[in-house]
Amino acid sequence: MAEKKWLTQEAYDHLLAELDNLKNVERPAIAKRIDEARQEGDLKENGGYHAAREQQSWNETRIAQLEELLEAAEVGETPPDDGIVEPGMIVEAQFAGSTHRFLLGSRQAAVGLDIEVFSPNAPLGKAIMGHKAGDKVSYLAPNGKTINVDIISATPYKG
Repeated sequence: MAEKKWLTQEAYDHLLAELDNLKNVERPAIAKRIDEARQEGDLKENGGYHAAREQQSWNETRIAQLEELLEAAEVGETPPDDGIVEPGMIVEAQFAGSTHRFLLGSRQAAVGLDIEVFSPNAPLGKAIMGHKAGDKVSYLAPNGKTINVDIISATPYKG
């Protein structure tokens, strides 16, 4: 079973619309281009045919990704404004020598936002989950270094 992903209603609707477009507009259009290219004859050296098949492959892969994501989506209400870090929170923290402001969630949850996103399952996300402003935590980065994090604030994302 796929891991649950927190999404705003806006992000969920955006992804659902993208899926609908890929299935009901792009898929038939690509199939038509493939059919037209087939009718031209020799497929070995038919650039239009190969380009359309490549587009079809990309389209079907994206459809599968979106279906999996939407099936695992947890369309969340705004988390409570209790200052405790959890998915759906905008976190301000100091680490790696500077202050960072980011959404704890999935990249899909940040559709249209101009903000960095960290997964709750990434080392940083796991380290700060359940903590609050004023807490100091550390985690082992993928490069083997210990990173110290000072949590400055955690507020609910309000779309």
